[in-house]
Amino acid sequence: MKFSICNLGCKVNAYEAESIASQLSERGWQRVPFGEYADAALIFTCAVTNTAASKSRKMMHRAKKTNPACVTAMVGCYAEINDGRLDEAELIIGTQYKKNTADLLENYFRDRQPVRAFSTEAALPFDDLITSSFESRTRAYLKIQDGCNQFCTYCVIPYARGRERSMDPDLAVKTAASIAKTHSEIVLTGIHTGRYGREHGVSLASLMRRILSEVPQLQRLRISSIEMNEVNDELIALMREDARVARHLHIPLQSGEDEVLRQMGRPYDTEMYYSRLCEIREQLPDAAVSCDLIVGFPGESDEQFEKTCAFIRKCGFSFLHVFPYSARTGTKAAAMKGQVPPLVKKERVGRCLAIRDELHRAYCMSKAGSEAAVIAEENDGIYTKGYTSDYIPVSIKGIYGHGVSVRVRLLTYEDGRMIAERIENETD
Repeated sequence: MKFSICNLGCKVNAYEAESIASQLSERGWQRVPFGEYADAALIFTCAVTNTAASKSRKMMHRAKKTNPACVTAMVGCYAEINDGRLDEAELIIGTQYKKNTADLLENYFRDRQPVRAFSTEAALPFDDLITSSFESRTRAYLKIQDGCNQFCTYCVIPYARGRERSMDPDLAVKTAASIAKTHSEIVLTGIHTGRYGREHGVSLASLMRRILSEVPQLQRLRISSIEMNEVNDELIALMREDARVARHLHIPLQSGEDEVLRQMGRPYDTEMYYSRLCEIREQLPDAAVSCDLIVGFPGESDEQFEKTCAFIRKCGFSFLHVFPYSARTGTKAAAMKGQVPPLVKKERVGRCLAIRDELHRAYCMSKAGSEAAVIAEENDGIYTKGYTSDYIPVSIKGIYGHGVSVRVRLLTYEDGRMIAERIENETD
């Protein structure tokens, strides 16, 4: 039996998709690229925006078009919300049951009975999905946390994934050790990664310290995303102490205007965010800070948007992920007055993307002439590509094996990538 996987959305989704793929492969299923003929197509859905939900449905239709007899399984956040628009899928598998996807799929092929597995429970156990197999032979993800208690007014994820819960720290360290046998870099990921371990009486930084101590062969440990109020002194101290912790923090901002932040239900204002950003840069001058940004939130005026543009320039982010606000049924923001017209949102996204490109180029060029370690990921026959610790995409002339750490001098930023040269007779 052949299966394919399409993953939409966050790094947590990517980890879960690879975990289920490993289970199916162990049972004798053959994985093929999505879009090729397959007996079953597993689509790991996303519900964070209307666009993401629409893409999930389009992938379902694409799988059916490739093979009308293909069994489609819609898995994850959008499946959990169950808005009735996925009914033509043979399997709809929500948050609580995704760990059982392999069983549910095989049951369907035996019984041919539609599967509708989702739950309205908010308090779910951590699913402990485990895998050490990833598409990238260099970078791997480890999901250590799931769920969210924050309930920002625009976000549907607490309803789709339930409340916060974390992987047992002993299991997290054991899994990291298994992954590090075949991968040079691990990215710790979760829905609210910075709140890892509270039910276990541990912190994110303490888990990271254990991984670094007990998995000495690991070359780099990265955090996928963390809230500003969770970048604490313990974490900063660890980053200063151990160079294997990536010098990059992705810290969501969402808006650079205080009233919009208040309406969003965010746990900070611009003064607190910027003050803490300055403290981080004072302690970690070699670290890059990137962020998420939502534009066109209900009621966002032209003046408020201009304040956001000024603030992101002031912060000097290394990169921005920019999203237009997308109303999600059941959230407070969906019922707010002053919904911004789509064309206005599109124009604002365009403005912010231009600023993103400007800031990213400026950050990369500020590193020209400096030295860095790059972990090799892939090559095109001439250049080897990889990333620095502060997440600058780099091309090094020459061919280096997957996972090899190459000491380089950064030269110039061209066409979205930093050109670098190896420092002869010196590798990490």
